Amino acid sequence: MTPADPTAPFAAAMAATWPPLAVHSAGPWAVGQGAGGGKRVSAAWAARDWGAGDIALAEAAQEALGQDKLFVIWPWDAALDAALAAQGYAKIEPVLAYTAPVSAFAPPQRMTSFPHWPPLQIAKEIWADGGILGGRLAVMGRVSGPKTVVLGRTADRPSGAAFVALHGTTAMVHAVEVRESQRRKGAGRQLLAAAALWGAQQGADRLALAVTKANTAARALYASLGMQPVGEYHYRLKV
Repeated sequence: MTPADPTAPFAAAMAATWPPLAVHSAGPWAVGQGAGGGKRVSAAWAARDWGAGDIALAEAAQEALGQDKLFVIWPWDAALDAALAAQGYAKIEPVLAYTAPVSAFAPPQRMTSFPHWPPLQIAKEIWADGGILGGRLAVMGRVSGPKTVVLGRTADRPSGAAFVALHGTTAMVHAVEVRESQRRKGAGRQLLAAAALWGAQQGADRLALAVTKANTAARALYASLGMQPVGEYHYRLKV
């Protein structure tokens, strides 16, 4: 990691607030054991200096775990990105890192959001509708620091859910899901406002989240709330 890179603090907060079941060493690589928690926790990354011939070590470890041959690529990983491309790895799922000061968010409207932990059944149902199932819920349970679920309500109906966890002075938001019937009614805006308020109460000075470049609707919402991209990452998948 290049400490001066503006994405580095985001990467550290991401790792702390969305942890794998375990991290295995495979030569110079660290390999996340995702256990159904998604790409973020199932990828490999460089833990120390590596050579192109070492890539097979990560592949063997991932095969032993029953996982895809997958690497996460941060801005400081240009050489690894090129080496993986040369070995037939496809670039997939470019992701943008967004942040904003918690002070940039207006307080949530009254009775529109309810922070709580552990997640209520209705929050689990909202997540399940969006494909956020048991493996990802288990990731949330593994977070050891301050954390919460924000349940959103719009027009007196449950409308969305998000997971928020603290790392240092960053409140990181994951698993933002708004019910299809409640979209474009301000539910997402209220979820993030509540996440920022919760973060401020925990001592955070910034709110952060990740979103795929392809999700233009979410990106427009985040921009309208004053959130700015501070970097990006993507994955390389062996095809």
